Amino acid sequence: MRIAVITRDKPGHLHLRVETRDAHLAYIKETGLVEMAGPFLDDAEQMCGSLIVLEVENMAAAQAWAENDPYNKAGLFESVTLSQWKKVIG
Repeated sequence: MRIAVITRDKPGHLHLRVETRDAHLAYIKETGLVEMAGPFLDDAEQMCGSLIVLEVENMAAAQAWAENDPYNKAGLFESVTLSQWKKVIG
């Protein structure tokens, strides 16, 4: 199943995103569950959240992945939403 992980960063925490980005990208590579991903941008084109599409067995696996994301462990996120997602185009 595909799960969309939608995150919003805490305001004023861009420095934390930058500091943990290498660990986050390594986690994506090592887990092998991310089908596509990228940051949301604010009006100043600064990263302020993420959209990550996971291919997982179940929602519990997606929740575990999101909980162990280095960004989450560092306290970057103001909110995290997980929703089952169906790919139709692309």
